[in-house]
Amino acid sequence: MALKLVVIGGGSSYTPEIIEGIILRHSSFPVEEIVLVDIEEGRDKLEIVGNLAKRMIEKSNKDIHLSWTLDRREALKGADFVSTQIRVGGLEARSKDERIPLSHGYIGQETNGAGGIFKALRTIPVLIELANDVHELCPNAWIINFTNPAGIVTEALLKHSPHKKVIGVCNIPYNMRYSAAEVLNVKPEDVMIEFVGLNHYVFGRKVLVNGIDRTQEILKKVTEGLDYLPANIINLGWSKTFIEATSLIPNPYHQYYFQTADVLKKDIQSLQENGTRAEVVQRLEKSLFELYKNPDLHEKPEELERRGGAFYSNVACSLMDSIYNDKADVQTVNTLNNGAIPELPIDSVIEVNCVITKDGPKPLAVGFLPQSIKGHIYQMKAFEELVIRASISGDYNDAYLAMVMNPLVADETDSKIILDELLQAHQAYLPQFF
Repeated sequence: MALKLVVIGGGSSYTPEIIEGIILRHSSFPVEEIVLVDIEEGRDKLEIVGNLAKRMIEKSNKDIHLSWTLDRREALKGADFVSTQIRVGGLEARSKDERIPLSHGYIGQETNGAGGIFKALRTIPVLIELANDVHELCPNAWIINFTNPAGIVTEALLKHSPHKKVIGVCNIPYNMRYSAAEVLNVKPEDVMIEFVGLNHYVFGRKVLVNGIDRTQEILKKVTEGLDYLPANIINLGWSKTFIEATSLIPNPYHQYYFQTADVLKKDIQSLQENGTRAEVVQRLEKSLFELYKNPDLHEKPEELERRGGAFYSNVACSLMDSIYNDKADVQTVNTLNNGAIPELPIDSVIEVNCVITKDGPKPLAVGFLPQSIKGHIYQMKAFEELVIRASISGDYNDAYLAMVMNPLVADETDSKIILDELLQAHQAYLPQFF
């Protein structure tokens, strides 16, 4: 069966990752057609990335037809898989998400805190429109959502669009597994981490190597400074007390919640020295796209790994391959809870190990939440629900509630100040509020 993949946000600097992933898996996942889609503002980048992708495919000698377009609805016709990697408002919007909260003494980050709320508010309505188009034009297609905040976006699509074949992916669980394998000197495919929680708020509860429990070794390594972070987060390390008390492996984003003062101090210093992370990425992307323009470049450049999204292609392409081949292997994705965590609603989206089948992910039961993190998970899930409600309603009070209930803001006066400034800054991308 010939397969068609449509990449929404095809002009992204990450696209060569996906192209590489498809090429490497072509014998088991025979994609015959790839269409890269972007918007008018991304036309130049789309052209550059499209030409690099074409050279990569030509070098591979794989029978894949590649094209690129600004016509999303035309591109979607006949698609089997639709991957989404969009950034509404571009890196300029991300810079505001980071800079405005930091100016008031709060963490400014693209998927956490006030910045994460606004990324979701801008993104969810756009991706619901996309999901409506997918449901109409290629109803059997799977949407594989990379777009952050991945868990919140995936839940919004499953609850508020007619299309139910939606799976969220993140590279953090893969990074953690990969780092554990490196430390234990084993192959990543022999490592299984039992994850419990939500996207960017998931903990590792158990580490198994070929079925043998090696959790204690990894917990010890974490206290010694095990670094499993993407390029966009600096590792501050974890105290022995925290790790021993929780008996859980934190993910890199937990620094924002459990080392808030230190992270804020570091972020303010970085802002003063280098500008926002978005501005750093803009400079990095500029040099990446100069590399991409080189007609002699026929492969994904190593410099892309500095961008912070290493292993995305492995995560997304492995997922699509497993669905297509009904592999019934275990992967960590964002999907409906369906009772995997009994305390959370069945229609909540969680980040969980799943058996991947042709009918999608089947979550593996996690059991009851560990007492040490139960309250945090409840709060984060309730907060995520408030963000989704605000993104749909465009109601000021809903957005305020999401802000004040976020553990990285949680101040009734400053929540209003930051909310008002971010609403004003992003007015062009928030029609539901204006």
